[in-house]
Amino acid sequence: MARRRDRARGAYRSYRSQAAQRSGMNNLRAEWRKLPGPVRTFAPIVILLTIAITYPFYLSSLPTGNVPLIYSFPSVRSAVTILVFTTMAVGLNVVVGYCGLLDLGYVAFYAIGAYTAGWLASGQFQQVNFHFGSVGISRDARGIHISIWLVLLIAGLLTAYGGVLIGLPTLRLRGDYLAIVTLGFGEIIPQFVRNADSLHGFDLTHGTFGISPIDSPGFGSRLHTAVGLPTAYSQEFTADRLFFWTALAILMVTIFCCIRLRDSRLGRAWIAIREDETAAGAMGIPLMRTKTWAYAIGAFFGGVAGAFIASFNAGAFPSQFSFNISVFLLCMVILGGMGSIWGVVVAGVILSWLNVEGLANIGTWLNDNIFPQSHQIEVAKYQFGIYGIIIVLMMMFRPQGLIPEARRKREIEEGTRGPIDEPLYEMRGADEPGAGERGSPGQVPRG
Repeated sequence: MARRRDRARGAYRSYRSQAAQRSGMNNLRAEWRKLPGPVRTFAPIVILLTIAITYPFYLSSLPTGNVPLIYSFPSVRSAVTILVFTTMAVGLNVVVGYCGLLDLGYVAFYAIGAYTAGWLASGQFQQVNFHFGSVGISRDARGIHISIWLVLLIAGLLTAYGGVLIGLPTLRLRGDYLAIVTLGFGEIIPQFVRNADSLHGFDLTHGTFGISPIDSPGFGSRLHTAVGLPTAYSQEFTADRLFFWTALAILMVTIFCCIRLRDSRLGRAWIAIREDETAAGAMGIPLMRTKTWAYAIGAFFGGVAGAFIASFNAGAFPSQFSFNISVFLLCMVILGGMGSIWGVVVAGVILSWLNVEGLANIGTWLNDNIFPQSHQIEVAKYQFGIYGIIIVLMMMFRPQGLIPEARRKREIEEGTRGPIDEPLYEMRGADEPGAGERGSPGQVPRG
């Protein structure tokens, strides 16, 4: 079976190389390799970043309503949500992709970040009147109003601290047991914020109504006068664009940090634990401390994303933090390729778009162009079934992900065949050469 699989893979590689030669791809690759290393590294990033930054400007010139299958391109407001979910997927990739810890409760960090913004940048606590760097609101407004830029950092740190508190007693577990514990954690936090509107008479989360409104980001009147920066996003006609560029900046910072972490000593320790935790411990890697760092750093990015989306939506509501979000983010990591930053980014953008408006747009296009009026279909109703089909197909035909990490791609494609996988006896027919001969000393006997 193994030899048949190797022959099939060899035939596939041969066919792929022949197709590349016919299409001229080999010549293009050769010319690309002649370019200096920094150009090959940064040119694609600069091009994609330029396309992303200018997206709000050319969106209105893109076709709308007649684009095959996708119907129309996402609005700027939808793009903000897509970028935030992609940021959380990159953060989860630190836990699942780098360190190999199956986390089914990541939505809890998202909730902690959002409610941190609700506590520190809203009128939730009417008993006090505290302002520090707040913009776009009166100084007489009751509640705690701290600058959103500072709240993002506080939310990340508080969420990381929560991740450490949860991780210390649970990260001694492995595999399915760890997944079950994180699943429980992901269910406890949303239930807590839903029912913490009367803690001995104190309203902490405002129950099912959530905390609203939450302050908007901005730079204040002084910087607006001196440099022209917006006083408060909510007071600008281009508020969606400002939120979009801010979300893109947060995503790029997250990607940069994850790349640097991956190549660091800590990142190599995460990968060693992912490959073989027992061997990593035997080599002197402190397992608990290293895994706790992964959990805390992943939680940090989830908390920042949660605080930002709460400010964008001007509220934090318990209905936003269901268990489905954790599974949805995990699907992004699996689809893109565990441990692959750019793969997770691509998968995050695709799945987030499908979730925000993509499935609805696809259903509209199908109803307008394919299905008759008597047999209309609502594709969005079957979203989780569609996500499940996507994951099953990926596991069958491309288990390494859309853009796999080099190490995992090599492991999956080459396998782990070695001397221990060789058969003890090589079975031959009676009419085959060498039938009945005994092997030479040190070789596999034949029979």
